[in-house]
Amino acid sequence: MRRRRVAVTVAALSLLGASVGCANGGDDSGDAPSGEPDLAALSGDAPAARGAGLASPPGPADRAPLDSFDVGDLAFGEVAIAITGPDGDVAGWCVLLAATSEQRQRGLMEVTDLDGYAGMLFVWDADVSSSFYMRNTPTPLSIGWFEADGDLVSTEDMDPCGDVDGCPTYAPGGRYRFALEVPQHSLDDVGVAAGSTLAVGGPCADRA
Repeated sequence: MRRRRVAVTVAALSLLGASVGCANGGDDSGDAPSGEPDLAALSGDAPAARGAGLASPPGPADRAPLDSFDVGDLAFGEVAIAITGPDGDVAGWCVLLAATSEQRQRGLMEVTDLDGYAGMLFVWDADVSSSFYMRNTPTPLSIGWFEADGDLVSTEDMDPCGDVDGCPTYAPGGRYRFALEVPQHSLDDVGVAAGSTLAVGGPCADRA
């Protein structure tokens, strides 16, 4: 199995529930004909997943190749997101995408260098209310949960926990369809605050 890079920026989170990483059933498969992820299917046709609506694709051209985040046969995608703040300002970001149960279960585990990505977006095909925990995650993280229409539900800072049982859990303030994970205290930097909304979809910038 290929080992993932361990440096110094962001670690992992895992979904806590009776069926870890499961999206209340539904089909976790598929790409759109263009080769981009079929966010309509992956999100249960959530209104927030109908496109980020950015003027140009976001993200640095020198971000890490996606296959550097592979774990054995498990690979991740990338997607453009837009965060609209309560003041109406819009910020675009390129994030890693975890939209299948396997991807969500793995998340950013053991990864501490996002290499140009702003974070990781977790997507479900139905509303869920599962809590998160930080087992075997050495780097502090922050998380924002969003409804299917993109409205912010709540946020939490999550502290590291070793590879042990009994790690603290972090619960959302309500049911959600998306969760955005970033390095701790970086939610403000990407525009997430009370009253923010999320829009998802579209390519990231071309690589150099």
